[in-house]
Amino acid sequence: MKMHGAGNDFVVIDSRGRGAVMTAGLARALGDRHCGVGFDQLAEIRDHAAADFELDFWNSDGSRAGACGNATRCVSDYVMRGLSVAAVNLVTTRGGLQALRRGDGRVTVNMGQPQLTWDEVPLAGPAETLHLPLAGDPVAVGMGNPHCVFFVPDAEAVNLAAVGPGWEHDPLFPQRTNVEFASLIGPDHLRMRVWERGAGITLACGSGACATAVAAHLRGLTGRQVRLEMDGGTLEVDWRADGVWLSGPVAHVFDGWISPEFVAAHP
Repeated sequence: MKMHGAGNDFVVIDSRGRGAVMTAGLARALGDRHCGVGFDQLAEIRDHAAADFELDFWNSDGSRAGACGNATRCVSDYVMRGLSVAAVNLVTTRGGLQALRRGDGRVTVNMGQPQLTWDEVPLAGPAETLHLPLAGDPVAVGMGNPHCVFFVPDAEAVNLAAVGPGWEHDPLFPQRTNVEFASLIGPDHLRMRVWERGAGITLACGSGACATAVAAHLRGLTGRQVRLEMDGGTLEVDWRADGVWLSGPVAHVFDGWISPEFVAAHP
């Protein structure tokens, strides 16, 4: 399936009943927007004995992604429709998560508690995550994947293509990092743009929205309920006692079949 959440687009492989099929080579080939399908991330749905389903994530460069909030919301909507329910339990590398469909049709997922210590993010060594020792005074937040959040006067003015790769590969982040640039545009209202680890510029990032909202609250810029304007749409984050809840739109674009020849050519 091809799906997207606020323009953050995914290929979704339903491997339930047959075991995992995805490899780094196949993910990289499918992620090619000219010779494959194209995506920001790929999500593979798998069976799980103690939950409704399990999700594995891949980036378009063939690397693994530890978390993907918008893909989790999209797949949860698909599974909820299949089961005729309004809530599901799922498992990712973050552990057990819950997703719900709201009355307005938007889908919400509990992304778990943020990781706020240097070893959880992780960083290469001890550092104050609320004020990293880097130019621009960014904040480090883990959401199952690492994030480096910059608060700037105007997120629109940032040249993501120029600065994103350098921050993604900064030595302070041993697993590379997602990079967010956010500016305050109103009470509890942020404009955010993102360079994603292993994917580059994307129209939205769910885990990045969560990390940015957490960082904004910890910096005293916002409350715990934050609305974030992305290039592809609006996401909402609510940092509650039981975790960081991410809400937004979902879209199912099309279903398709990968040819056996394509799979064989990209082991």
